[in-house]
Amino acid sequence: MKLLLLYFLVSLMLFKGVNAQQISEFREANRTGVSSETGLLKSWPAEGPKLLWTNLELPKGNSSVSFGNNVIYTTGKVGADDVLFALDMNGKILWQTVTGRAWTQSYPESRSTPTVEGNKVYTTSGYGDIACIDGTSGKVIWSYKASEMNKGTYGMWGIAESLIIDGDKLYFTPGGSETMTMALNKTTGAVLWKSASLNDKPGYVSPILVSYAGKKMIVNVSLGNVFAVDASNGEILWKVPIDKPAGFNWDLILCVTPLYQDGMVYVTGGYDVGGMMVKIADDGKSASAVWKDQVLDVHHGGVVQVGGYIYGANWLNNADGNWCCIDWKTGAKKWEQHWECKGSIISAEGMLYVYDEKRGNVGLLKANPEKFDLVSSFQIKQGDAGPFWAHPVIHNGVLYIRHTNALMAYDIKAM
Repeated sequence: MKLLLLYFLVSLMLFKGVNAQQISEFREANRTGVSSETGLLKSWPAEGPKLLWTNLELPKGNSSVSFGNNVIYTTGKVGADDVLFALDMNGKILWQTVTGRAWTQSYPESRSTPTVEGNKVYTTSGYGDIACIDGTSGKVIWSYKASEMNKGTYGMWGIAESLIIDGDKLYFTPGGSETMTMALNKTTGAVLWKSASLNDKPGYVSPILVSYAGKKMIVNVSLGNVFAVDASNGEILWKVPIDKPAGFNWDLILCVTPLYQDGMVYVTGGYDVGGMMVKIADDGKSASAVWKDQVLDVHHGGVVQVGGYIYGANWLNNADGNWCCIDWKTGAKKWEQHWECKGSIISAEGMLYVYDEKRGNVGLLKANPEKFDLVSSFQIKQGDAGPFWAHPVIHNGVLYIRHTNALMAYDIKAM
């Protein structure tokens, strides 16, 4: 009897281990931009870290990469379609699958990063078409025109959201008159719930999941608010307006995934919108701004929080910006430094990886609240003409950099 009980417990543990699928998604673990990778180089040669391979066969796109099944996934625009590409770990394309309608207006290149769980890959197109794809064969398991079927609306640049998985649910933000956020069954695509409408357009933001006050919340940014939705039933728990700058007579352009810690949510916007720290009430049913700053006014390159400080690049104009550090608790400026141009940022092991959007310079910095502490840098020269907008990714000691049609893999593992 004891042997049977032991066998049952071991089998249960193995079953749970198999079914506790690892998720690979935009901005790494919990969408913080901070990688859990260790054993990485703390400086690079003058020419940059060792280039393992380059793929120049992708269509133009601004998607980052995600991983699963020993495969690299990314997206690109082919004709009128957004397409999911699967590459082996040496950068060779294995297959490609149409996932939905590409955005046809300003900057139509694909930008949503695939979300991978187990052998399933989930994507969103520029027009809000969701697809679930078999990660081995590339076969579409189910698809759903989520924006169109739910009276969704769009900003000037369509949908840029990377989908988020939560247990058996998949969340999406159509916006518009019918609903703000909805949950789908990740296995079938069936609608599980819809939130009320905020009568607002979706931002170009990938939301985060937050547990606070006994609730699991989807924290997101529309073009007018930072808001939270109860993940269990779709109830809108709170919203805080994001103010337009004086003389700003068109939609806000909000593209930065929020940061969260201990009941506090940081959002930032670019175009002189500035940044704002929001405190969630103890009961989780309201929130309010506790400070605002005009220093770290991030366009779309993301932010990271390291050691109690927020790092990123601000918006001076569409062609330039400075790198900045502010205090998480107060928003006080620690430093502001011009280096090449604004761009995207991630972090690992107390180092910052920055990627200048104008000329493709990649920098390695110490996360130092006292100064812009540049250790090494090199320049990306591969890829067709166009901005360097894809966010870098670190995976298994490799730094992945995308530029339009090019994807590069650099060895950054310490010996």
